[in-house]
Amino acid sequence: MAPLCKSPCHRRLPQDAQIPLTAMRPASLPRAATPALCLLALGLSACGGGSTKTVTAASSPQSAPSTGTTQTTTTRTTAPSAPTSTGTTTTRTAPEPAFTEEHKTTQAEGASAAAALVRARGFTPSDTSQYHSNQTLRVLTGTRTGSGDGYGQQAFFFLDGHYLGTDTKEPSAQLRVVSQSDTEVGIAYPLYRHSDPLCCPGGGTRVVHFALNNGKLSALDPIPPASSATGLSRN
Repeated sequence: MAPLCKSPCHRRLPQDAQIPLTAMRPASLPRAATPALCLLALGLSACGGGSTKTVTAASSPQSAPSTGTTQTTTTRTTAPSAPTSTGTTTTRTAPEPAFTEEHKTTQAEGASAAAALVRARGFTPSDTSQYHSNQTLRVLTGTRTGSGDGYGQQAFFFLDGHYLGTDTKEPSAQLRVVSQSDTEVGIAYPLYRHSDPLCCPGGGTRVVHFALNNGKLSALDPIPPASSATGLSRN
C-alpha cells in the first residue's frame, strides 16, 4: 500500500484552512463513516508533522500614566522705589528790583562791550578789571558822566554777557564792589546822616548782596534808601 501522503500532502494548508478534529466528529454522522474519518485524520497528522501554531498579536503597550508634576512658577516684578532725597533745597524769594526789567535783551559780551554799554547810559566805567567774564553774574560800576566831584555812582549787572540792570533805580553818592562769586556780588554803600556832607558819611557802611534768583537779579539784603530826612541813606 502506497504512503498516504505524497508531494501534495507536504504542502501545508494555510493557517486558517486547518480544520479542527472536533469539527469533523459530529454526533449525527453514520457509523460507517468513522474509519474514513480516522484515515483522514492520520493522513493530515503525517503531512503536517507539527502542531498548530497559535500566533498572539502583541498589543500596543499602554502608556504609563504620567507621574510628573507640572509646576507653575510665578515671577513677581517689583518696580524700584524712587530714591528719597534727604537734601535740603533753598529757594530764594527776594523780590527782583523793578529797574532790572528794562534791558534784558541787550548783549554786552566782554569788558569792553560792557564798558560801552555803561557809557551809552551816561556813566563812565570806574574799573573794568572788576568785570569778570568767567562768571555767570558780572558787574561793572560807573560814575555819572560830567560829575565834577566823582559822586553819583551805580553798579551795572550782566548775565552771561546780557545786560540785566542796575543795583538801584537812583545813583548812590558812593559804592564799591566788596565780594564776587559766580552768581553773587556784594556791594558796599556808605551811609549818610541828614546833615553829613558828601565827603564824610557818618552812618557807617551797609553791604547788600545781589544774586541770581531763577535767572533774575535779586537783592538779598535791604537796600538803603536814596535819601532820608530822619535816618540813614545812600546820599
